Amino acid sequence: MQEFVNTFLLVFAGLFPIINPLGNAPIFLTPTRQCTDEERHTLAWRVAVNGFLLLLGSLLIGSHILAFFGLTLPIIRIAGGLIIASVGWKLLSSENDQQDPAAAGTTQQHVAPPDSFYPLTMPLTVGPGSIAVAVTLGSRRPAVPESVSHLALLAGAAFLGLLASAVTIYLSYRFAGNITSMLGKGGTNVLLRLSAFILVCIGIEILWNGCQALLATIGH
Repeated sequence: MQEFVNTFLLVFAGLFPIINPLGNAPIFLTPTRQCTDEERHTLAWRVAVNGFLLLLGSLLIGSHILAFFGLTLPIIRIAGGLIIASVGWKLLSSENDQQDPAAAGTTQQHVAPPDSFYPLTMPLTVGPGSIAVAVTLGSRRPAVPESVSHLALLAGAAFLGLLASAVTIYLSYRFAGNITSMLGKGGTNVLLRLSAFILVCIGIEILWNGCQALLATIGH
């Protein structure tokens, strides 16, 4: 049981700070501000499911896919860091045009909801940082487990860790409107800009980590 709890906490605690669903909640509202509440809730559910499947695939076969295409984690970090930084910069430099649907009256036109995978799931929610963590965690599984029950125990703990991460994504995005309502328009704008700036910093940090790993191989 202790090993089960440790594996669960390792997966959940390792992914939660990088996914950061609470900090991404106001960013999630930006491309979905003209959607209805029902459409936004559906998007929150789809993003959570997409994120869960993406992390599960990274955990189980991520290292094998990278090896098949001859890719390395530093390359993934560099490419993903560029994407995250560009998304964050776009949000940071965008105009503050969040219009209140109630104040828009009859002039408010319904816009089709954005795609739930890009950019809401990847790279906004599940980016290269969380994928790299999932791939790393998956590569740490024992090559020769003690028994089938032991392997099932570790797999179940990892599965629950990913499921808990998906639940936090859904709840944060599902109630993103409530969070921003409590903050008010000014507080939401501040949190949005701050989250976008942090997103740019995260992208640059991931990019730099990938560059450092590549530079370290030059001497070899």
